[in-house]
Amino acid sequence: MKNFNKPTSILLFFLIIGLSAYTGEKISSEPMKSSENLEDKAIQSSVINDPHKLDNPISVSYLRQNLRKSSPKLVLTPALERKVKSQIKKDPMVANYYEGVKLNAYQVLDEPVLERDMIGRRLLSTSREMLYRVNVLGMTYRLEKDKKLLDKINEEVIAVSNFTDWNPSHYLDVAEMATAVALAIDWVGKDLPKSTVTLAKKALIEKGINPSWEGNRGWVNGTNNWNQVCNGGMIAAAIMIADIDPELASKTISRSLDGMPYALEEYGPDGVYPEGSTYWGYGTSFSVLTSAMLESAFGTDFGIAEYPAFKASADFRYLSVAPSGWYYNYADCGDKHGTAGDITLAWFGTKTGNPLYVEKEKFMQPAAQMGKLNRIGGAGLVWLAQFEPTQEASLPLAWKGDGSNPIVIMRGEFEGPEAFYFGGKGGRATISHGNMDAGSFIWELNGVRWVIDPGNQPYNELEITGFNLWGNCQECERWTLLTKNNYGHSTLTVNDALHVNDGFAALADFQPDGKSQATFDLTPVFGENIKKAHRKFIKPDDNSIVVEDHLEINENTKSITWQLLTQAAVEITPGGAILRQDGKEVILENVSHPHLLMSVVSLDPAPLELDRQMPGLKRLEIRIPAWTIKDGKDIIRVHLAGN
Repeated sequence: MKNFNKPTSILLFFLIIGLSAYTGEKISSEPMKSSENLEDKAIQSSVINDPHKLDNPISVSYLRQNLRKSSPKLVLTPALERKVKSQIKKDPMVANYYEGVKLNAYQVLDEPVLERDMIGRRLLSTSREMLYRVNVLGMTYRLEKDKKLLDKINEEVIAVSNFTDWNPSHYLDVAEMATAVALAIDWVGKDLPKSTVTLAKKALIEKGINPSWEGNRGWVNGTNNWNQVCNGGMIAAAIMIADIDPELASKTISRSLDGMPYALEEYGPDGVYPEGSTYWGYGTSFSVLTSAMLESAFGTDFGIAEYPAFKASADFRYLSVAPSGWYYNYADCGDKHGTAGDITLAWFGTKTGNPLYVEKEKFMQPAAQMGKLNRIGGAGLVWLAQFEPTQEASLPLAWKGDGSNPIVIMRGEFEGPEAFYFGGKGGRATISHGNMDAGSFIWELNGVRWVIDPGNQPYNELEITGFNLWGNCQECERWTLLTKNNYGHSTLTVNDALHVNDGFAALADFQPDGKSQATFDLTPVFGENIKKAHRKFIKPDDNSIVVEDHLEINENTKSITWQLLTQAAVEITPGGAILRQDGKEVILENVSHPHLLMSVVSLDPAPLELDRQMPGLKRLEIRIPAWTIKDGKDIIRVHLAGN
């Protein structure tokens, strides 16, 4: 078994770059860039010119006439609170989920008060913890009126309001903290000391909103999750300070309503979230929360819920979870779906009436097994209490999502943990959180993920070494990582070269019926190294997948490498290989080039110390010299089937 990642000279180049410094410190993943200037430049570079706009009648006079005067008015209203109380009595699922919220709240009572704890360049973990605490404590206090919960909220609000700042150099930190403080004083402010409410509103202005008007903030009109989180946080803060500074509130809300469509447009045309499913969970949770806050405060969300393809993204979220419970984890997506019910997806269930989006079994599990809930879990109780199924629970077995990072998903007719599941994609590496993974795919069968994506890595442990994780130029350091470059994905590599960073692989054809199939045009990904490269994925049945590459070479083409990433044990056989894992087998047949012996490249350990280390990781290769291709055209056809 060879133990190299690519030709030796290139590998040594990568090793020299990567061996500067290393660390074992870890932090949970969160977006986005390594410096404020790079962040603004990167976000602004992806701004689109003319998105579908939201309604935006916001002015000082509009606020005075239409903003609900009394609290609660963020997500919760008196009528909605009555609905929650009623459903807790009537609906076992709502009652059980509330038990989870309540259990979380009482566990928070034993936690020390939050401090301004920076991890690397971020305060984000503290801001997120504050949002979580306010959600579970605030909602439980509303329903239980236990003074211990109120005292804890008061203590936490005073603490964070007295922080020197909320870290405006990384504005996600500010946005999540502002959302937390706004919800706290809205939900329980009537029962808090007036001094606490005054302090909190001052902090919302001075530490939350005012810094958003200073400097060049690319997130306002950006196209990724920063837009959704930061604009949502500023809307929450602005609603809560509108009584003391209506001018500031008005211009802040208006700016966000103008800015949010730039991110919402990215869901089009079919609902795919370009940054992957876990970032759908992040960005979409704030768009959902913002919609709910606006609706409760103004009686309208100004068009967020009905934004083209936004509701369709619930299909993407549902379908991105494989039978194993692992995500189709392209881009910087996390690995596995949570064990608690997806409260963001449940909002879509309430809006559409589709029961698929409400994970009833998870919401019905014992409260102690739910673990730590989503940080908007308290707010989510409100829309979960409004859910009524009104349509059939069904989705197609073959589904495509076009747009800036197109994907296809194919499933088996029979459901269950051992069902057939396939995901394949196109796109470009320079998209937010993107990788050189155009043409890559994952595949599950019989409860095993046979073809994998290496997934994401914690950002802080890379950043603190000085590694430039967020630059995405062709020569940038990001592409030295196995999780980010094409050598770490199940795709094609031409001339042993990196993919062209800005080459876009479009979804050229999709046929969902019969033998489902999809074709991606990978030609732009290889630049001048090839004349044509089309990758077709074909699902003949519920037991197999065919990968078919239609190629035309040119004078620059030297070699073509077909790649498959797996953690299975591999036995090379004449004309292919046998993959074994967890007592199961899959047969890989090199249909088109049976005379070429497959090779196995060990990636355990991975080439760089900074790489994600995955037990048993390896890359299967079929290497085809260009000189063997007759008449300049070739087809590589590989068949994978359960044994």
